[in-house]
Amino acid sequence: MGWSTRPRAGMRAITGLVATCLLGALSVTIATPAAHADPQQGIGFAIKPGQDMSSHTPTQNWLGSYLVNGHQVFCVSFQLTAPDSGEVYKPGDELKTKWGTPLEKDKAANISYLLLRYGDTKKPEEAAALAHLLHSWTSAPRAGNGPDGKPYDDLNKTLGPDKIGYDVDFHLTSLKAQDASAATAVDRLTKDAVANRGPWTSAVTPPKADQNLGTPAAWTFTVKNAAGKGMADVPVKLTATDGTIAAAKADTKAAGQAADPASAKKTDTTAKAEGKKEVTLTTGADGTIKVDLTPTGDAPKLVGSLSAPADKPYVQFPVRTGIQNVVSTGGEKALTAQGAVKVNKPGKVQVTKTDAKTGKGIAGAVLRVTAEDKTKPALSQDGKPLNGADGQPAVVTTAGETGVVTVENLRTPQKICVVEVNAPPGYTNAFDPKNPPSACGEVKPGETLALTVSNTPNEVPRTIPAGGTPTVMAQGVVETSVSTPGLLGLGVLALLGSALVGAAARRSSRR
Repeated sequence: MGWSTRPRAGMRAITGLVATCLLGALSVTIATPAAHADPQQGIGFAIKPGQDMSSHTPTQNWLGSYLVNGHQVFCVSFQLTAPDSGEVYKPGDELKTKWGTPLEKDKAANISYLLLRYGDTKKPEEAAALAHLLHSWTSAPRAGNGPDGKPYDDLNKTLGPDKIGYDVDFHLTSLKAQDASAATAVDRLTKDAVANRGPWTSAVTPPKADQNLGTPAAWTFTVKNAAGKGMADVPVKLTATDGTIAAAKADTKAAGQAADPASAKKTDTTAKAEGKKEVTLTTGADGTIKVDLTPTGDAPKLVGSLSAPADKPYVQFPVRTGIQNVVSTGGEKALTAQGAVKVNKPGKVQVTKTDAKTGKGIAGAVLRVTAEDKTKPALSQDGKPLNGADGQPAVVTTAGETGVVTVENLRTPQKICVVEVNAPPGYTNAFDPKNPPSACGEVKPGETLALTVSNTPNEVPRTIPAGGTPTVMAQGVVETSVSTPGLLGLGVLALLGSALVGAAARRSSRR
């Protein structure tokens, strides 16, 4: 379709032109103005001469928009008096035909869509085509017979302005003669309405993968027409809760049409905004908008709102009776859709340092909290690396009789390891800095991962008796006991020493 990203009169939200007209009427005391300005025509074409009626031929029939209260509007009730520029309107009822009968469902949907799509057009041929179609669908002569059994004769030239029907063929032929583009626009707008009329639907598709704080993920907003086809170039306001829209990408080029360069430039600028809670973008050629939403809270939500064609158009009635009814307020309705996800709950790890022999807790053990590779830092819940002041993975120290330390607020799920940095006093001999004690596991959402790291205590010195000779000491470094061959060697040395002592004593007694 290729409409501009600039909000049109029928495209803007409830606070836009449509609501301005409607709310303006609600806030003004309904009273007949003391004086009326002349009817102020907007853009379109004048059909000269006009359609014959009531024994005379009007100088012209205006096919186009009017300016009422400074706004461009379109009117129905063919041949009734045109509204003046200062007219006051009040909210009306569902739009019906000039004969007071309900509009056919498809025609009502067509009118709503065209008012939304072309309500603020600045092209005379489009304004004339829109006015022609509005009259064609609301004031065309009726088929069949009336209550008296006779055929309707709604084009009878003797009928007055309140009863005469709209001569569709006469006006279309006159448009062609005056400006061929207007007649072409009639066909184009009709096809556009049939292809893209409402009711529209919208939907938000959240990411399927697990969500974590601080990590952007792709969300999609989709707008489809009644036929289930994606609607291109529709402005949508996106609002994030518990998250920010970190990046966005929109294709302003509608299928088969070139995008408006000014609109594309505006969209590109908006799409590159970082960290916004609210942004307005347009749907791409497939009717979607893709954004990256970064969770900042526990329950990120994305809401999209847009102006869509109303199921049925509504009119505003004039304060003065006997003039045409404004229908520009009936072309739209607010359409919203939202999606939400839950961010994974943080987890924690509880590390217990124990004596490998006794199983008792050890205080004072220093350990690093790392990723699975035992080199990179683990991640905290907000997605940031869990580093210490030295820029390395954070260290923790066990404490108390139980030798326990707990690390909380960890991102989930993730696999982590705890690696001993320094052994506590009394456990240094068995510590190998090239292959330090460690333990690994996966932290799951809302759960506590329990890890245990054990240390082998230093070997306690032992004494070995050797008769009445001085004591010889043997101390193990890692082993918990001395080997049997070692003990035999020590015995041989002891006996040899005794023999040497005895020989020396005998030599001394002979002297």
